[in-house]
Amino acid sequence: MDLKTLVQTVNQIAQEKKIEPEKIFDVVEKALAAAYKREYSERNANVRAKLDIETGKMRFVQVKDVVDEATVRFEAEEETADSEDKLPRFNEERHILLEEAKKIKPDAVVGDEMEFPLPEQENFGRIAAGTAKQVIIQRLREAEQESVVEEFKDREGQIVSGTVQRMERGNVYIDLGRAVGIMFYNETIPGEHYRIGERLRFYVVAVQKGSPRFPEVVLSRSHPRFIVKLFELEVPEIADGTVEIKVIAREAGSRTKIAVASNHEAVDAVGSVVGQHGTRIMTVTNELGPERIDVVGWSEDIGTFIKNALAPARVHRVEELQRREVRVFVPDDQLSLAIGKGGQNVRLAAKLTGWKIDVRSESRPDEAQEGGVAEVEQKTSEAEEDEETPAKSIGEPALEEQAGGNVEEKSE
Repeated sequence: MDLKTLVQTVNQIAQEKKIEPEKIFDVVEKALAAAYKREYSERNANVRAKLDIETGKMRFVQVKDVVDEATVRFEAEEETADSEDKLPRFNEERHILLEEAKKIKPDAVVGDEMEFPLPEQENFGRIAAGTAKQVIIQRLREAEQESVVEEFKDREGQIVSGTVQRMERGNVYIDLGRAVGIMFYNETIPGEHYRIGERLRFYVVAVQKGSPRFPEVVLSRSHPRFIVKLFELEVPEIADGTVEIKVIAREAGSRTKIAVASNHEAVDAVGSVVGQHGTRIMTVTNELGPERIDVVGWSEDIGTFIKNALAPARVHRVEELQRREVRVFVPDDQLSLAIGKGGQNVRLAAKLTGWKIDVRSESRPDEAQEGGVAEVEQKTSEAEEDEETPAKSIGEPALEEQAGGNVEEKSE
């Protein structure tokens, strides 16, 4: 074997695919073993190839497991319901009995592997060569995929930048460099249109090993934590922990409310997030298009928190009822502002606080307002057992229902 050419090829592939050279040599060995087995060995044999990097010489061995009567069966047994628990059948191509193994290796024990040299072969037929090629391609894809998963695993829950590559059935495929991420239809921002070649930022929802043709990086622009990470990039006080985003309620593409608190008495949480003349929050909203963001102060006092959550409306008083319900009274001129268009403002306030909110007019306290009641999202069975469950944190996937967005491919 031309060792110099092989090493150069392996190093080139390793550099292009960002795979360790040792893994590629392992791929070559497995491919040649598969080719040898197809051309010269028995079907059930366990063949391994071993490449000597120093000499460039390849040798082939047949591997057999050391077994005894307690670990294998020798006669065919009738199939039963518990056939999965049966011992494997003895196969002389893959097994060697302990007594025979001790004749070759006196200290052999059950479970050892023994290698038996196979005749050297240099000429492989067309079918065997095709088998080796397919094994190399498949193994390289798997190794590259593992490398991509390892690289992006540390970026799970973070923001990445990518270019829109193509759209298929509402799903958007994003070029991330070494990997192609996928943003499913329900992870897009409703009303947002994507153009091929457009560069955007995305939230990494999950990184997982899939099929070679399926993207391993799942992306989102409608996830609530996408907003959190954008603010971490723009607001140093959030990045260093001085200001904390306690809760977030989002209706992607339309409106978002976030509750912030300061961990330092001298720092104004809301002011830090909004920025001077609104510069910081404007940077975030520019990334989201028409989506509006309300920043409110978080408070442990539920009455104060609900008043803040209903901003920009002014609340006169909050009456706490039973089972995490409140009745809120506002001046007549603040009623429509407190409820919001289609009840959105009170709905987001309920999501933010985790309390059912009933907004009423101060002049007509006994009259329920259309769209003025916002129910809290259904809790899980575990949460229902605890009536004192606090408002949902920003990390919970059930924080809100995500609506699908529109994906449109525009010609350049």
